[in-house]
Amino acid sequence: MTYNMAHGRGLTPVQGLTSARKIRANLRSIARLLQAHAPDVVALQEVDECSRWAGNFDHLEYLRLHAGFPYAVFGINNRRPGLLNLSYGNAILSRHPIVESENVVFGSRRIGEKGFLYVEVDVGGRRVPIVNLHLHYRSKEHRFVQTDRLLAWMRDKQGHHRGRWAVPPIVCGDLNNPGHRSDATAVLLSHLSDYCDYTLHPLAGRTFPAPLPSRLLDFVFMPEGCDGTRSEIVRSFLSDHRPVVVDFGLKG
Repeated sequence: MTYNMAHGRGLTPVQGLTSARKIRANLRSIARLLQAHAPDVVALQEVDECSRWAGNFDHLEYLRLHAGFPYAVFGINNRRPGLLNLSYGNAILSRHPIVESENVVFGSRRIGEKGFLYVEVDVGGRRVPIVNLHLHYRSKEHRFVQTDRLLAWMRDKQGHHRGRWAVPPIVCGDLNNPGHRSDATAVLLSHLSDYCDYTLHPLAGRTFPAPLPSRLLDFVFMPEGCDGTRSEIVRSFLSDHRPVVVDFGLKG
């Protein structure tokens, strides 16, 4: 599953106006959603560690405990200590051991910066690499620069790690642009296909805004080596995004 959880604020449009009590209640609802769909791995975007505007508690640990995941890792893209006390980014929840992780931040701004979190998950002795990506929400130019950086990083990682991967990296997250446009999603799919036969999921439907979605912004790029792949957009109103779930098996 990939899910932008919007700092736990639910459908409140302005960050910082939701009480800590309400955020905790919303996170418990997200935990029940995760339990209902039972994903093995969840890629989360806009997750707060201990931010003043999001209740001053660790959202990832709260979700991990309430949803029953044994493994988790944070990828913090923004830190601002002091009065604002902001700390947030991407995260992974997993039912399988996370044996390696690396966080890459696209820039040096302390607020609003995006990035990607890389993990390798051990599934029955086979390493499955996953990239959890969040791209710039407003600028197409920024998204292209960020996509180029991801691809360069993947080329280097592939040269050192390919022999131990069960499949090439699964890439997922909030790309902040529809896949059918000439934007970062289409460019990323084109370049990933230079490595192997990647497919984009979902190809239809909408994920944002959650109450009356008009755009498809959340994707999973699936590499070859995966069997029986099917995807679903989950009808949910616990964030301004709807989650995307992809079911698949590993060949062999």
